[in-house]
Amino acid sequence: MAKKTFETALSRLEEITRELEEGELSLENSLKKFDEGIKLADYCNARLTEAKAKVEILLKKDGELKAEPFDEAGSGDQELSE
Repeated sequence: MAKKTFETALSRLEEITRELEEGELSLENSLKKFDEGIKLADYCNARLTEAKAKVEILLKKDGELKAEPFDEAGSGDQELSE
């Protein structure tokens, strides 16, 4: 089995969501998929939490490390400076 990454876990979670939304699964299979989805969501959430912590550590202001909140709204078009 390949090493689980955030991307593969998210892709699998999206697949499970589609399968559940289609409504073609038996109750037993739906519950199994739901349980797998919960585990994948927990895994993805943990990876995002780790990434957020790393970003906060890497942000520098006035030569000192200072945690600053990530601007979730519209920050995607800012350029990164090295």
